[in-house]
Amino acid sequence: MHKRELLKLGLPCGAAIEAAKIACEKAAAAGYSKARLREALRALAAEPARFTSDPVFGALARGIVAPPAEEAAYALQSGLAYAVWGQDIDEPAHQQMRNACRLPVTIAAALMPDAHVGYGLPIGGVLATENAVIPYAVGVDIACRVKLTVFDLPPDELQRKPARFESILERDTLFGVGGAWRGRRPEHAVLDEDWTVAPFTAALKDLAWSQLGTSGSGNHFVEFGELELFAGNPLGVSAGRYLGVVSHSGSRGSGARTCDYYSRVARELHPSLPKELSYLAWLPLDGVGAEYWAAMELMGKYASANHDVIHRKLVRSVGAEVLFQIENHHNFAWKETHGGRELIVHRKGATPAGRGVLGYIPGSMTAPGYLVEGLGDPASLDSASHGAGRRMSRVKARETTRWSHLRAYLAERGVRLISAGLDESPHAYKDIDAVMQAQSSLVRPVARFQPRLVKMAPDGEKPED
Repeated sequence: MHKRELLKLGLPCGAAIEAAKIACEKAAAAGYSKARLREALRALAAEPARFTSDPVFGALARGIVAPPAEEAAYALQSGLAYAVWGQDIDEPAHQQMRNACRLPVTIAAALMPDAHVGYGLPIGGVLATENAVIPYAVGVDIACRVKLTVFDLPPDELQRKPARFESILERDTLFGVGGAWRGRRPEHAVLDEDWTVAPFTAALKDLAWSQLGTSGSGNHFVEFGELELFAGNPLGVSAGRYLGVVSHSGSRGSGARTCDYYSRVARELHPSLPKELSYLAWLPLDGVGAEYWAAMELMGKYASANHDVIHRKLVRSVGAEVLFQIENHHNFAWKETHGGRELIVHRKGATPAGRGVLGYIPGSMTAPGYLVEGLGDPASLDSASHGAGRRMSRVKARETTRWSHLRAYLAERGVRLISAGLDESPHAYKDIDAVMQAQSSLVRPVARFQPRLVKMAPDGEKPED
């Protein structure tokens, strides 16, 4: 229902309207007709106390009976410095970081060398707060991640049997904004999790199930390639060249809806924030922030399950022994201790890099990615970049290249592209080796992965990253 219709039914304006929209989604999932829904909302508006325990309308009713306290007075900070790695970072990204450092809940911050402008916090931004979580400092694609599987096979298999591996990607992966399985859906333990941890997450379960094991759009990909594992690596695997596959995607539509809802709630809680800080509105962890935290954690489990389903299929199709798998995520918030204090560390387009922590940092469809070991630099809040980072917008990338040029570039580098958008052209990304050099104090490379067969969402898809 639209806001105007909800107001006509007697619901109060403000955060209750947003909660009512979520209640409508839950009611639809429960089989309510429009007439029955209107009748229920009209009765709730008249006597909300009668509905506080209702499984569909309880959260909305409780919010009306006991609305959030009025915004407490606070003062914005000035002059809080943040650490920076790398020089190829646009000024708007720095401005967003300076804005984030003005928040009264901010304790520390850092900017990774892949940084570029985003919504609220820049991509590549790391922000530590106290007793507060910021939905847009986590991001839209909650718990987006990469997963690497390495097989006990030589990478020459890709050159000897290209059609076989292309058919594997075509059969076992699905891309696109609305990408969902039409036939038999995959099963996974994540479906047995408690999907009622937040007022509306139960209504997202069917959508999540339909997209389980899919990869979205934007810079999300699945690619086969050759991994060169260096001597002295901490994995206990012999140095050499191996066949590997990497996937990159997140929590799909469920994560996007979660971010959209709670970012609106956060803005409602802080109506006096300056316009340039509105997308940095926070939720107190001793209030509605705890609800968001539970939903975020669920989306993290779901995003991991997506990759688990994808890699289980790929492993079965490749039919070779798996030597090891590595998975790490970004667009998330962690409870960590820094400087003797428990802080909420948001990593938007940045990944954990504590001492000894393993992670994978991709480049582009032609540039290498790196398996790395974290060095645990306190100034970075134990973080590193999540990739190479964009150096130009999607619009500019489309304006400055042609498919004929891209195909020639791919051929020169021995990369076969099954599908992708022109805005994902490699020239739109920073030099991954320059990014790695800039963060040499944050991570140590232990392997290098060269993409050879790449699949992304078809051209023209709206980006989800």
